[in-house]
Amino acid sequence: MPYVNIKLTPENLTAEIKSELIRDITALLEKRLNKNPETTIVIIEEVATDNWGIGGLTVTQRRS
Repeated sequence: MPYVNIKLTPENLTAEIKSELIRDITALLEKRLNKNPETTIVIIEEVATDNWGIGGLTVTQRRS
């Protein structure tokens, strides 16, 4: 039972894009690893840029 957890900043993440990501990742695991899509779990977590740090700065700070 594959479990995939994707963490992304929320810019431009529509419901349609998230649905496509879930579908595509599930299909990839089925194709490459022969995993059953019925038992594949894909979680998308949206992390605010103020809550994500890289190199001692938030993503918000790095992008400004």
